[in-house]
Order: sequence, then structure tokens, then C-alpha cells
Amino acid sequence: MCRLFGLHAGAGPVKATFWLLKAPDSLSEQSRREPDGTGIGIFEANGEPAIFRQPIAAFEDAAFAAEARELESATFVAHVRYATTGAHTVENTHPFEQDGRIFAHNGAFGELGKIDSRIAGLGGSGLVLGDTDSERMFALITLETRRRGGDLEAGITAAVAWIAANLPVYSLNFIITTATGLWALRYPETHELHVLERAPGGHRDSQPLAVDSPRIKGRSHDLAGRGSVVIATEPMDADPGWRMLAPGELLHVGPDLALHCTVPVPQDPARRLELAEPVAGSAP
Repeated sequence: MCRLFGLHAGAGPVKATFWLLKAPDSLSEQSRREPDGTGIGIFEANGEPAIFRQPIAAFEDAAFAAEARELESATFVAHVRYATTGAHTVENTHPFEQDGRIFAHNGAFGELGKIDSRIAGLGGSGLVLGDTDSERMFALITLETRRRGGDLEAGITAAVAWIAANLPVYSLNFIITTATGLWALRYPETHELHVLERAPGGHRDSQPLAVDSPRIKGRSHDLAGRGSVVIATEPMDADPGWRMLAPGELLHVGPDLALHCTVPVPQDPARRLELAEPVAGSAP
């Protein structure tokens, strides 16, 4: 499955080094298991989003996916793609940017013609540039947020509720970042999503951030002395503070690193998608 990673470093930027699809024993073997794309999204000093992504895996582009990248931002989102919908192109590679926000998704839903009609009906022509269900979901969140005067939480709630009521759903897990905020949703219970409220120095005093999973690794020496919040598909170190989000839980992290948690769509999806079924728009 796809892998998600998000980081909020608080009120100011930090430097962080990322490796995507880099296994300690065999980069080639690990990257072939998630072969469909890798990407990182940050915000530059002027608040503008910047995305670094490629639609190919580490064994095909070692310079991008195996070398460390030194990036600086208050918020980060990283994604390793295993495609269920859409061809292997830059346009279909996470993360995506709309209205100054960055989005990455882990999951799938079906009947994409229905969400296309919904997006068109809300005036979203031209907002979706690729073929993925993920970008369509982001577009619906963007449009519902615009309808609510920029209230992102209300836009997320409306978009997720509509998808849950009208489309077959496997998983809608996502991370959205802005220059100062991070939102993460786990819905429903299909895939895990974890959060760590990391004290300065972590659970071992004065240690830099050093988090690892088989496909995403992150380091930040700046976070030896600062708190942070980390979101990930699975716990990425031995810190005992990791917890799994509850099904339906939407988490918001602001510059003060305080967590605001709600369950905006308490009901289960009206229909479940089985991935053995064909997903509309899937690449052959």
C-alpha cells in the first residue's frame, strides 16, 4: 500500500533530510515493492508550496529517491505511491497542490464518474490535472472549502461525508499541509494512521528526529531542541508516545503544536470497496 508521512515543526522552519524508498539492506528490492512514484511537499520561506516528485521508483532514479534531500520548512508531507488508479505520470504522483495547500492520500474509492460530476457541478473544471481518485478527492475538499469561505475543516467534513454517502470506499486516509498547519484523517478503519506528539529531543533527551520505516526515512538535527508532531502510516521509531488515530478521526495541528481532534463523519461508508473489484480509471 501507499505510505504517508507528515511533520509539523511548530512556528518556524527546520531543516530535514529525507530518503524515500531507501532500505538499509536492498534499495532495489524495497523500491520494486512500491514502484509507482515518490514525492515530498514543503513550504518555502515566502509561504509558497514546493513539491518534489517523480512517477518512478528508486531503482529507476537513484538520484531522486536514494539520495538525501536537505529541505527546510515548518510542515512536510512525503508519499510513496502504490497505484490503484491512474497511470505512472508526474500528474498522478503525490503530493498534489491546490489553493496553496499540499495533499497526499493512502487509499481508494470507486465510481469516479460520480465525483467528476460533483466536481463539475461545483465549478471545479480544470482543477483535476491527472487521473487519480486521490486528486479528485482533494479537488472536492478544495471546492467545499471555497464554498465555506476557506474553512478547511468544514470543507473536509463536507467532502468526506459526500464520498462516504455516494461512492464505494476502501480508505480515505490523507494528510493536508499549509505553511502553518497540518490536517490528517483516518477513515474508516481499513488502513492505520499514527501520530506522535514529540517532545524536544524525543523520548531520549536532546536527540534529533530520526524516524524510519522501510520506505520513508527522515532526519532533523534541528528537532533535538524543539517539539514536533509526526504523522505516519506506521510508528517509525521506538518512542512510546505513538498512538493510532481512531477510525474517522480528523486531527489538526497548528503552529503551537496543539492537537485538535474531531470525528467529523461518524458513520461508516454506505458501501465498501473491495480492491479485488475493478476501480474505475485504474491503469491497466
